[in-house]
Amino acid sequence: MNSVHPVIARVTQRIIDRSAETRAAYLKRIDAARSKTVQRAKLACGNLAHGFATCQPDDKASLKNMVRSNIAIITAYNDMLSAHQPYEVYPDKIRRALNQVGAVGQVAGGVPAMCDGVTQGQDGMELSLMSRDIIAMSSAVGLSHNMFDGALFLGICDKIIPGLVMSALSFGHLPALFIPAGPMSSGLPNKEKVRVRQLYAEGKADRHALLEAEAASYHGIGTCTFYGTANTNQMVMEVMGMHLPGSSFIHPDTPLRDALTDAAARQVTRLTEMSGNYLPLGKLVDEKVVVNGIVALLATGGSTNLTMHMVAMARAAGIQINWDDFSDLSEAIPLLCRIYPNGPADINQFQASGGVALLVRELLAHGLLHEDVHTVAGFGLQRYTQEPWLENGQLAWRDGPEASLDDKVIARVAQPFEQHGGTRVLQGNLGRAVMKTSAVPADNQIITAPAVVFESQHDVLPAFEAGELNKDCVVVVRFQGPQANGMPELHKLMPPLGVLMDRGFKVALVTDGRLSGASGKVPSAIHVTPEAYTGGLLAKVQNGDTIRVNGRTGELELQVDPQVLHERVAYQPDLSAEHIGSGRELFGALRSQLSGAEQGACCIKF
Repeated sequence: MNSVHPVIARVTQRIIDRSAETRAAYLKRIDAARSKTVQRAKLACGNLAHGFATCQPDDKASLKNMVRSNIAIITAYNDMLSAHQPYEVYPDKIRRALNQVGAVGQVAGGVPAMCDGVTQGQDGMELSLMSRDIIAMSSAVGLSHNMFDGALFLGICDKIIPGLVMSALSFGHLPALFIPAGPMSSGLPNKEKVRVRQLYAEGKADRHALLEAEAASYHGIGTCTFYGTANTNQMVMEVMGMHLPGSSFIHPDTPLRDALTDAAARQVTRLTEMSGNYLPLGKLVDEKVVVNGIVALLATGGSTNLTMHMVAMARAAGIQINWDDFSDLSEAIPLLCRIYPNGPADINQFQASGGVALLVRELLAHGLLHEDVHTVAGFGLQRYTQEPWLENGQLAWRDGPEASLDDKVIARVAQPFEQHGGTRVLQGNLGRAVMKTSAVPADNQIITAPAVVFESQHDVLPAFEAGELNKDCVVVVRFQGPQANGMPELHKLMPPLGVLMDRGFKVALVTDGRLSGASGKVPSAIHVTPEAYTGGLLAKVQNGDTIRVNGRTGELELQVDPQVLHERVAYQPDLSAEHIGSGRELFGALRSQLSGAEQGACCIKF
């Protein structure tokens, strides 16, 4: 293992210096929250009686005994998310595993968990991003009972993990461990799914064919197999040391998955006050751990949603990061993975090719990760070069692969897919934006063309069908930012724009909305900030204006005379219809308090 790369060291130190005041205040706060004995020892008898009223006699006796651990279970179980459905039976499994080591487990609370796949392109999607902050608050309600010595978090998907991490860090005096449930088995190849979607967009495939393709892709329990936000969350959480090593991508309902769940339950008890090995989550997650998470994101070409979520997650621990940190790290971090939409492989092929253990081994060997960090498995990230297996039916860890079993899926640092990380920060007079470059061919990353402006994603398809986009153009979809409408994902734009590119046109997307990075081959400058709704220059763009998007150099420029722009009046559409229905009217106050994308699109003032 080499010493840490100078860019990694420089950016980490910059974050430490920038965060000195807020991090010190955070550590002081969680130290104050820590008690000499467990929290429930301070509860009045009536409070405690309520707290264990539903427990079995043995558990009540344990909870009266202040040297036994009580572990909170926060669950995001529902039947709407294929990834979260396995969690239905996890609380019972966890309670049994905890009982075996003399501890108690209680479901402290449940949190909402939206399936973006169900709400994609629908009104409900406008609640999606905001649900992250609701999840954080909901989890805090559960943990506020102050009955607990540690916590286990059951969550996987897009907004759920960031929200749970934010609440876990708010209760950062508690040890915490996150338990994944694994990906679904591979279904219809992603490339074929995209082909059918594009045929449908062109009117060459009917709705029945489309539904059959979608159903064959998303066909069982577990995370969707493409490398979207859910699987990116799992990758990042493991490299940040909040999962047990090698636990992210083991299939649900397998003996190894069950063994890992039991082990996670037991492991959190080893980190509590009474264990003598106290490691609260707020101390585990430090500046080096945050940088390791960013490195994992960049090296794998992960979801651009994490450029917002990681800002909010870090801030919950008193750590201040920004897009300049992502950009500078990208210069040093090579792209090592090709997982759809960055290539044809799915997450199961990544796992089979060597998985997280190989990725960590390769990055550590070249000084691209901090090894000297705390993890839930113990000190040192080297532990995460190991993978779990069943030895005579018992869980054990062994050294993971030393070389890729498929170099088309996981590459070596010496021969990466790209020298640059899979995410690029763009900036210019339009503001700052993010582009996921890992799936966009180099020639397609640079475009200068007239703007075609839309205020709604739903207007793009009719324009496409009418032939109005059959030209080189930069499609601008504005008023999609956090305060405008909650920043729904805009994946419905990808099939028609992909068809235009297949027809030979040079096309780019510029938006203050988001895509989760699953933009595939379409060069997309997303998360433009400041957003149009709060005075961003996007509000002054007109049809025919020339826009330059350069994903190679990071340029995002509206090529219009500054005096002309100064004299233009910013366009402000009536968005009232987007603020009612599907519960959107309940989120008005929260939506108005959301920060910009680079600040985490967050309503919580850490």
